[in-house]
Amino acid sequence: MRMKARATMVALVPALLFAAVGCSSTNTPATGKAPDPKGSAGSASAAPGAPAPSAAAAGSAAPKTGGSRLERSALAQGDLPGYQISAQGKNPNAPDGQPQADKKACQPLADIMGDKPDPSARETLSRGIGSQKQVGLAVSASVSSYSERDAKALISRLKAAVATCGAGFSAKVEKQTGAYREVRPAEYRTSGDESVSWTMTAAAEGVSAQVHLVVVREGDTVVRLTALNVAAAAPQQKAQVPQEVADKQLEKIRKAQQAG
Repeated sequence: MRMKARATMVALVPALLFAAVGCSSTNTPATGKAPDPKGSAGSASAAPGAPAPSAAAAGSAAPKTGGSRLERSALAQGDLPGYQISAQGKNPNAPDGQPQADKKACQPLADIMGDKPDPSARETLSRGIGSQKQVGLAVSASVSSYSERDAKALISRLKAAVATCGAGFSAKVEKQTGAYREVRPAEYRTSGDESVSWTMTAAAEGVSAQVHLVVVREGDTVVRLTALNVAAAAPQQKAQVPQEVADKQLEKIRKAQQAG
């Protein structure tokens, strides 16, 4: 993907997704070290296949463990063999805030691409996940705390938006605009209380890529999972959230909830 076009894609998908880009290289050894939050994994100008520098070179990006229930729910380095996990991978060129859709009915789908799943989230922790198994696969995972009522309402709004917005919509955050086409429900198994999954094609400046999203409610916690193939970003290049990522994320949430 061209450097300018790749930078533009930051406006189209959650910024944490790009924390994983460098980690997905076949040249990146499975050292167990967390990816660098400021190196190739977090830079919009880095080559898609470039390996991330070691964490020691610019400070560790290892997610914190312990702390609040939400912190204990978030994925950490070592949770998923074959993946590198970063807690500080937000691209410095990425816009902040919640994208605004051009169609009111599609606003829930625009919100989900922002810093948090929607404005009613009380707190959100995000992780960038790079696959060492599949070249170019970048995944983001976030956990958000809600009131249970608001969490249920979010899933309902997303299901309605997926059903309504199949023809697509555009969304703007700060001064960057992206288009989303071919919004389609996607079958995906989860063990959560309820979930919604869909694919859509994100496009800007002549570059497009298929994005897969899965949003799961487990009690009063909402999981947002997003996958994009950055090695060959094209509509025909399928991307899917790895099943083991979803399973491990929900497992951690349940353990944190049981521990109180």
